[in-house]
Amino acid sequence: MRTLRFDGWIAGIGTASGARVVLGHWARSPFGPFSDVMFEEPGGLRLLLAPSPETAAFVAGTYVFDEVRVVPVAVRVTDRRHWAVSAPSLDLRFSTGRRGLPGLALRAVPGRLAPRPGWIALWDRPARLLLGARTHGSARAGRHQWYGARDLHPVTSATVTYEGESLGALAPVEPPVRFGPGSTPRSPCLVRVTTRVAVVQGRSRTGAVP
Repeated sequence: MRTLRFDGWIAGIGTASGARVVLGHWARSPFGPFSDVMFEEPGGLRLLLAPSPETAAFVAGTYVFDEVRVVPVAVRVTDRRHWAVSAPSLDLRFSTGRRGLPGLALRAVPGRLAPRPGWIALWDRPARLLLGARTHGSARAGRHQWYGARDLHPVTSATVTYEGESLGALAPVEPPVRFGPGSTPRSPCLVRVTTRVAVVQGRSRTGAVP
């Protein structure tokens, strides 16, 4: 096994139409900085938008999708609160508010402790009960993921347009997304996270790692 580390942000957003969007914005990763979008339509179709064949293969080798598209994914952040995400067929705008008790608690965890698998596993059950999210789990191709959350801000407003149509007002992320072992809290939020992915070396195609 080989463990790969991704540092960045994950935003989970629900809409009144029933569509759910998960943004991964990675400042540091084995592939360099990149962003990807996981989108689940109200009818259940799971779509991945990723910026390169390499990132698309890795993400699709970890999660489950019905369709994968390699397209540019652009992210712009203004004043640390206002996010604009653009990719062919999808446009997302959202703003975040001040961190509440969950964010303050995560910020208090020492930086060296937060991404450790043992610490992450310890908080899996509380995270499920309080937030509706898992902190680790098995994935495709024999992989395992750990999500070391380090900060959390609520999403206070959002607009999502898909194929030119609005998907409705901001809503809870319900039902839970079905991409794989990871999930996002029920309440729309932006989470600062260090993700570790243990992969089986020697795999080809979607199992390939740099």
